[in-house]
Amino acid sequence: VQLQASGGGLVQAGDSLRLSCVASGRNFGSGAMGWFRQAPGKEREFLAAIAGIPGRTYYADSVKGRFTISRDNAKNTVYLQMNSLKPEETAIYYCAADLDPQSGWSTYEFWGRGTQVTVSS
Repeated sequence: VQLQASGGGLVQAGDSLRLSCVASGRNFGSGAMGWFRQAPGKEREFLAAIAGIPGRTYYADSVKGRFTISRDNAKNTVYLQMNSLKPEETAIYYCAADLDPQSGWSTYEFWGRGTQVTVSS
């Protein structure tokens, strides 16, 4: 199984980005897929997840209302639309997945390498 995240880059505060994560090797359409980030010197932080059918969504309080997670089962891809980005959200953004839709994010089995998001002030 491979998870390939893309879409990161350098943006200014207040800008938007859409991250994509393509999974190969397994279909996670009925499982769980999520997004996380880790800034230098900080712990990995859960951002959002989508699980099961038709896809219940979960968000961290810090991104609720600004970030939207979605999934295209036909493409085995999960997206993270990020709006109103802040400089403190500069981090490596990771996607992860698990075949069990009830898996807690900390126990997701499959993890991608991440994509860098840098938000300038």
